[in-house]
Amino acid sequence: ASNIPNGTGSDPDLGNAPLPPPLTCSVFVQMVQDPTQFDVLVMPNLYGDILSDLCAGLIGGLGVTPSGNIGANGVAIFESVHGTAPDIAGLDLANPTALLLSGVMMLRHMGLHQYAAKIQTACFDTIKEKKVLTKDLGGNSKCSEFTTEICRRVQDLA
Repeated sequence: ASNIPNGTGSDPDLGNAPLPPPLTCSVFVQMVQDPTQFDVLVMPNLYGDILSDLCAGLIGGLGVTPSGNIGANGVAIFESVHGTAPDIAGLDLANPTALLLSGVMMLRHMGLHQYAAKIQTACFDTIKEKKVLTKDLGGNSKCSEFTTEICRRVQDLA
């Protein structure tokens, strides 16, 4: 595809699908090379989705990536980045880390830092120990087993 000044491609298979502006491509490269240079990025939804997936890959995948959207007056929603994974629904295989860490973000947003720290520590310590991991993290444990281990660790921190 070509980079036409109006931001559209001329690939016959894609029609006039918009191409990311050169600045967006540069931001993606810079994010991989040194993400610490960014504090907040504002971009259209499509590029935000692509960038969030790229960042998820840098830290271990969509199964460990939390997210939060904070709007005016502190109104916020927190959720895992990944989709619903209907192919594994009901099979006790999903990695709950992204959802748990989204909850950690929510607790911090609410000022409940002590609870957030315990859950985050339990999640990270479980992953670091590498004994009870879901398949996407290189283990063979079920979601319920991984969650039980995290809950045990939270209780031990109480």
